[in-house]
Amino acid sequence: MSALQPVRGTRDILPEEMRGHRAVVDRSRAVAERYGYLEMATPVFEFTEVFKRTLGDTSDIVTKEMYTFKMHEGEEITLRPENTAGVARALMSGGLAQQLPLKFFYAGPMFRHERPQKGRQRQFQQIGVELLGVAQPLGDVEIIALGAHILEELGVYAATRLELNTLGDPESRQAYRAALVEYFGDHVAALSEDSRARLERNPLRILDSKDEGDRRLVADAPLFADHLNAASRDFFAEVREGLDALGISYELNPRLVRGLDYYTHTAFEFTTDRLGAQGAVMAGGRYDGLVETMGGPATPGVGWAAGVERLAMLLQDVPAAPRPVAVIPIGGAAAGPALKLTQRLRHAGFAADLGYGGNPGKRMKRANKIGARVAVILGEEELAADAATVRDLDTGEQERVSLDGLTEHLARYR
Repeated sequence: MSALQPVRGTRDILPEEMRGHRAVVDRSRAVAERYGYLEMATPVFEFTEVFKRTLGDTSDIVTKEMYTFKMHEGEEITLRPENTAGVARALMSGGLAQQLPLKFFYAGPMFRHERPQKGRQRQFQQIGVELLGVAQPLGDVEIIALGAHILEELGVYAATRLELNTLGDPESRQAYRAALVEYFGDHVAALSEDSRARLERNPLRILDSKDEGDRRLVADAPLFADHLNAASRDFFAEVREGLDALGISYELNPRLVRGLDYYTHTAFEFTTDRLGAQGAVMAGGRYDGLVETMGGPATPGVGWAAGVERLAMLLQDVPAAPRPVAVIPIGGAAAGPALKLTQRLRHAGFAADLGYGGNPGKRMKRANKIGARVAVILGEEELAADAATVRDLDTGEQERVSLDGLTEHLARYR
């Protein structure tokens, strides 16, 4: 492949598409702030151990998908494949544990070496929220409600459905794990090679297998709901009651799981059928054991992440580019005044375009090409009258306007 092409799994995002991405991030940030979730950012690379500890040495992300590099100093760093681990690391390294509860919003690029597909690239953009230090079911309800609210604000909520499950507390998880080991242990020969390796170390991850043989076995596997203790059932009941109270509809999906041991209680995904195979647009859950897994104090947490590209693909109301004011000088004497006028309009808050040369006809063609709303023409007569000719490029109507009153007159074209 030519070095002058983007690396496989990456792509250029040009202005028209970028407006959709900006709409997703800006609207999401604004809604998150109403809930008290303030924006923060972690580095795009971390010491590899941050992800190995949190994602597990045997996970596909760690073994197949991470971009990891050896530094000159011998240190090993990894481009972040997700951001929750970085937020948890920031909690510890920044001494933030004394400030709990904490509410964070983030947006930025993540990196995974996956097979590129529609809506899934090797460098991709995510938004996400994390609520740290809240152990009550109300935290799960708020996180899900915030996600639903953002989807509403983006105008895509009706195109999604919320799938919900519980993973119970650690005691329930151990009971379920034992049931899975017993069940799959009776079908070892029919398991894929990857799932056989997972059987003892992380049997829950077999439930996520894409192998067709594994999926047939999973269809008859024990259900988590049958292995929940009373405390876990009560926790999930409170989450559901909270969602019902807010009018947030959901579907129970008993096969929705998270393979890592630090995930507890609520797991959820907002999915859509409008993006082909890439159905999940927002996914999250409770991860009460994460910070402790990383060597920090026991700290409850719950959050979600969403793909900016996928959400942007669902948008129906991508903002249009601003239609500028085109300043068109006629004659050499008008060049200097036109430059000053263009800058004055920009400082007054207008998008203004002067162009870089050409006769008035070419400049007018450029004005039409860039979608200008109005042309401000400066020629000898206008300069002598300390005025400009303002032409409405939609109607063709024009009138002479004094330079002193120009910004006020142009306000109607914003």
